[in-house]
Amino acid sequence: MAGKRRKFDAEFREGAVRIVAETGKPIAQVAQDLGINETTLASWVSRARRAGGVTAKGESEELARLRRDNAQLKKDNKELAMERDVLKRCMVLWVK
Repeated sequence: MAGKRRKFDAEFREGAVRIVAETGKPIAQVAQDLGINETTLASWVSRARRAGGVTAKGESEELARLRRDNAQLKKDNKELAMERDVLKRCMVLWVK
């Protein structure tokens, strides 16, 4: 016979999701520590990620690093394109 279904308030759910996101611990371990079902916690985390409310600490740091790298690469690319154009003009004058 199945036991009575437990209800968790929003604050508990948000806290559990935050623990998973901030510590980077596996969902199974956090669920066991909190005494809840692993699939329940996994669904809360999935729902939060789809809503865009939660990203893992490492993911947000990685995203920031990739954005910095992307900006630097765009700057370098622009500078190299200008240098290439100057060299093309020099070659044209030198060949004449």
